[in-house]
Amino acid sequence: MPNLGGFFDAPAKQAELDKLEQQISDPAFWDDSEAAQKVVQQRSRVEKALERHNNFESGVSDAEVLFDFATEDADSAAELETLILRLEKEVAEAEVQSLLSGETDANNAICSLQAGAGGTDAQDFCQMLLRMYLRWAEKKGFRAEVIDEQSGSEAGLKSATFRIEGDYAYGLLAAEAGVHRLVRISPFNSGGSRETSFASMFVSPEIDENIEVNIDDKDLRVDTYRSSGAGGQHVNVTDSAVRITHIPTNIVVTCQNQRSQIQNRAVAMQVLRSKLYELELEKRREGAAELEAGKMDISFGSQIRNYVLHPYRLVKDTRTKHETSDVDSVLDGEIDEFIQEFLVFKKGK
Repeated sequence: MPNLGGFFDAPAKQAELDKLEQQISDPAFWDDSEAAQKVVQQRSRVEKALERHNNFESGVSDAEVLFDFATEDADSAAELETLILRLEKEVAEAEVQSLLSGETDANNAICSLQAGAGGTDAQDFCQMLLRMYLRWAEKKGFRAEVIDEQSGSEAGLKSATFRIEGDYAYGLLAAEAGVHRLVRISPFNSGGSRETSFASMFVSPEIDENIEVNIDDKDLRVDTYRSSGAGGQHVNVTDSAVRITHIPTNIVVTCQNQRSQIQNRAVAMQVLRSKLYELELEKRREGAAELEAGKMDISFGSQIRNYVLHPYRLVKDTRTKHETSDVDSVLDGEIDEFIQEFLVFKKGK
């Protein structure tokens, strides 16, 4: 029977919840609204964790009862099998949670996809990856918002920036950062040849106003342009889209999906702050020299994962060696196993 004991300390979580409740009950609690909001969010995370634990314990009790009837009753046996699968999934999720203890792991995530080598196939792959992550977010019950997307010349996307809102979104999606490689028969090549294409994923934590990131206005170049894309209510004929370039780092962020130039600029600045913060974290973790040395082209030899559709079907992570032949499920957002394997791998390094 699955066991959460190694991953979840219920008494400690309850003590943490009691402490948070005590803070919230203080009459002066809302004097600092931003700090108060962080405490409320933390309380919500702890409450959800305790609820999951209690549901798990209840499920184990139900399984023990069903086990007594399973040998004589087919319906009980089928129900027991379904319940055990659910409990095993919850154990896997609890293990992942136990591996997410970084300073910003619990934050929302701001993600950027960029087509690399491979021409139109790479741009199509970029769009495939965007769909994969949006489907993953939907299945997790997270909120996803596409901030900006740049259409490809013939098909797909040259780039896309999106925000995922949910508990531990950054800690989970950080496992996806890197170069992804697709091998398939190209739908854009009349000769039916096998093509290899690449796209990169960059992930940064969404940071609140309490985390200070110094950005000097003189280091910014702000351009406005007309929104483009597939159309819709947010695409208009005014120069409402915003592109901000941070000159010292050459980081470029764009936003065109909000209703006004002011809103697009505000979102773009938030994305920029998050990217600069992630860059600083990387420098602290690896040192500036190692960071520069570790930068690789979005092309062959630098990928973290291969998606092969021809001549066989396989998705394989080059870091953990985890693989599956169910390519369609992966591209439909079933990537939790890859994320979990990477987190375990990272902890063991």
